[in-house]
Amino acid sequence: MSSQHAVIVGGSSGIGLATAAHLLEKGYRVTITGRDAAKLRTAAENLDGDVAAAVMDAADLAGLPAAFAAIGPLDHLVLALGGGNGAGPFATVDLVDVRKGFEQKTMAHFACAQACLPYLSKQGSITFVSAVSAQAAMPGTAGLGAINAAIAALAPILAIELKPIRVNCISPGVVDTPWWDFLSADQKEPTFASFAARTPVGRVGRPGEIAEAIAFLIGNGFTSGHTLICDGGIRLGQ
Repeated sequence: MSSQHAVIVGGSSGIGLATAAHLLEKGYRVTITGRDAAKLRTAAENLDGDVAAAVMDAADLAGLPAAFAAIGPLDHLVLALGGGNGAGPFATVDLVDVRKGFEQKTMAHFACAQACLPYLSKQGSITFVSAVSAQAAMPGTAGLGAINAAIAALAPILAIELKPIRVNCISPGVVDTPWWDFLSADQKEPTFASFAARTPVGRVGRPGEIAEAIAFLIGNGFTSGHTLICDGGIRLGQ
């Protein structure tokens, strides 16, 4: 497995970083990317295994072909890009913010997947990271849901169009990652408690659990065109 090269866009924190650590444990060679060079360097220094770091702004569409050319051949692409723009009640949500969410997450996923193709093994895979807002009817998430549903829609289309490359999507629920750092500690605790109370498993998720699900999609050669919902069942209570 050590010959398999996985590139994780958005790999310097949260789900992307947890996925890097998990794949390294499984013997993959891993390249993590991110916009912040210092943060990326720190992340790479704290990982064990054959890891490299490449500065990449996934929202810089014009620069992506050169960024992937610099990385070179890869077997698996994981698009673990976060995005919080577009939240709010439908009647009043800022449309400029919704558009920004599409540009920073949906378009970045789309463009990265396109730019990697000249270097991606035909026996390889692409894994998109969407979010459960695409499947759950949660008030206040119309923008987020549309942004993430657009990403999930790519998996079955590209599984056919890019075959035999496998294309899948992971749809996480509420996971304790730095994505939530816009909340103070005093705000985060009751917020997570509220989500946990509405989740059948009784808690929020851990980044490593999403990483395990991503590793399954990468490693299972008979899975393509699938969106794997890993949300603790929170969508069931909506």
